[in-house]
Amino acid sequence: MSTQNNWTTTPITPDLLRGALDLEHTEHGVLPHRLPAAARAQCADPQLTMAESQPSGVRLVFRTRATAVELDVLPTKRSYTGAPPRPDGVYDLVVDGRLVDQAVAAGGNALVIDMATGAAETRPGPVGTLRFTGLPDHDKDVEIWLPHNETTELVALRTDARTEPAPDRGRKVWLHHGSSISHGSDAASPTTTWPALAAALGAAELVNLGLAGSALLDPFTARAMRDTPADLISLKIGINLVNSDLMRLRAFAPAVHGFLDTIREGHPTTPLLVVSPLHCPIHEDTPGPCAVDLSSLGAGELRFRATGDPGERAAGKLTLAVIREELSRIVQQRAADDPNLDYLDGRALYGEADFAELPLPDQLHPDAAAHRRIGERFAELAFGNGGPFSTEPV
Repeated sequence: MSTQNNWTTTPITPDLLRGALDLEHTEHGVLPHRLPAAARAQCADPQLTMAESQPSGVRLVFRTRATAVELDVLPTKRSYTGAPPRPDGVYDLVVDGRLVDQAVAAGGNALVIDMATGAAETRPGPVGTLRFTGLPDHDKDVEIWLPHNETTELVALRTDARTEPAPDRGRKVWLHHGSSISHGSDAASPTTTWPALAAALGAAELVNLGLAGSALLDPFTARAMRDTPADLISLKIGINLVNSDLMRLRAFAPAVHGFLDTIREGHPTTPLLVVSPLHCPIHEDTPGPCAVDLSSLGAGELRFRATGDPGERAAGKLTLAVIREELSRIVQQRAADDPNLDYLDGRALYGEADFAELPLPDQLHPDAAAHRRIGERFAELAFGNGGPFSTEPV
């Protein structure tokens, strides 16, 4: 095992990071962002600020023969008043494409959120150190996947041998945007969110713009996707529009068209897959908004419920069923002039039968087993033979 005297400290620079669109220099080190500064400047919503700074899909990637690695980090850990403590975020160590170790960071800031009032308080805490040892003594690609659900400032990277940026392995870059489900809510670790699993199975480099509570057809997100290099693009649209009760049917279709138009400005022929919502019983036919079930908090659980009236569909309120129908129509219409545009019904990834077997624990988010199922199915349907991301002929 290495000693403190022979560590090599490597500056954390953009060429060591994948999956981040921006790197902010902070008092402690650097903070990866999944939206660029120009996008962040256009929306001060606290939910979006928290979501885009949580590094889902972001990983440090370098080439080294080091047998020991240390990473100093300052995470921000969430807790909810009245709810059970959340587990610490997990850091996944991947060597030459294989998960070999996991760790959690001690210390860090605490973000305490009162779901009943919306109030939030940040309590500062100390920097923590992760240590991975026993790595093979030969040149290898090392990846440290950051926690998908904890804002994480990177303070220092130390190894017991020199490091350099890992070379481009020629994998296609897959750019994905979606809700908290794509972000990885309730997945076991950063490499087991469904997009990370699908990317591994599809041999793709993931850029995950799954933004919890924030897949809202925002123009600044579309522009960020337009300007991000990508070989494959997917959009999972719907659940946040319903559970936030953000817009009516009249606004929805033009907003989808505008989002797609913007992406096509930068990616005119890139395979582009539109994915409709997964099965979610509370919102299949009941509009939003979605609210925390306060009675569940009293029982020490976190569950959600729909508060809308199914009769309001006639007035243009959105449900998941309405959104699926409209997305299918929009893609069919546009595909006449855009042969690289495809549609995937989200229920093919997680449907009614899956809910019966692997129910959503909080009525909204899949658990770790469901994430794996969704990821495997997406890999088969999108990356598999004949799929829109496949290089093989139909």
